[in-house]
Amino acid sequence: MRKFLLNHRKLLGLALLLMLAQAACAQPPTVQLQELTWTELRARIDAGSTTVIIPIGGTEQSGPYIALGKHNARAAALAERIARALGNALVAPVVTYVPEGSIAPPSGHMRFPGTISVPDAAFEQVLASAAESLAAHGFRHVVLLGDHGGYQRDLRRVVDRLNQHWAGSPKRAFAPPAYYAASSTGYAALLRRHGYRDDEIGSHAALADTSLQLAVAPSMVRADTLRHASAPGAADGVYGGDPRRATAALGQLGVDLIVAQTVEAIRKDVAGH
Repeated sequence: MRKFLLNHRKLLGLALLLMLAQAACAQPPTVQLQELTWTELRARIDAGSTTVIIPIGGTEQSGPYIALGKHNARAAALAERIARALGNALVAPVVTYVPEGSIAPPSGHMRFPGTISVPDAAFEQVLASAAESLAAHGFRHVVLLGDHGGYQRDLRRVVDRLNQHWAGSPKRAFAPPAYYAASSTGYAALLRRHGYRDDEIGSHAALADTSLQLAVAPSMVRADTLRHASAPGAADGVYGGDPRRATAALGQLGVDLIVAQTVEAIRKDVAGH
């Protein structure tokens, strides 16, 4: 009997190990460039993963109820989903230092502690150098996805300069307007169709912003405090709206919209190149 129990336990142990191994095999391969070795990356590029996304966030105040790294977490999460939907794309590390206004005297978000700002020229040089580095290793399509509205012109300037420099080669840079349009005006229109008012949706750290964050990085939202808060305003760093009715379900609607429209835009850009 004792021998039977020992054998039974061994069989159970082997079965558990097999199940764990199968689960590990079932995990989709990473799309994060920084999680690969250089030889693994070379193999992925050789196998056809020739599109790379550079997600761009920012470190800025987002009111009393969302952590300072909102854009960084959101850009990372959305880029991951977009890359997986594309099927032939990888994701570079998030660019977290971006233009956020004047430092001295402080303007815009720089009036609130924790915001970090860099000059436009330095920001653009970082993006251009990152794109050139990735293209040198075999990526043919470099996609800049900026989660913050304040530097969209910078992205266009970088893309224009890169494409002038790469003229006549198979390399191409893109900064699809669909990404930011979907996360701002597109998502606001969707929320209106669901019965939410403009004075709730807002433009920064209000219902739209907070719902998106609840969907992609809920730990960054101080939901318990927000639930019992009075309506915040501009003095709190919340602009044009009210976040108190934000939910992860509403945020997921926005995530789905952003991913679908950005994937479609990238595919059109690549096909037209």
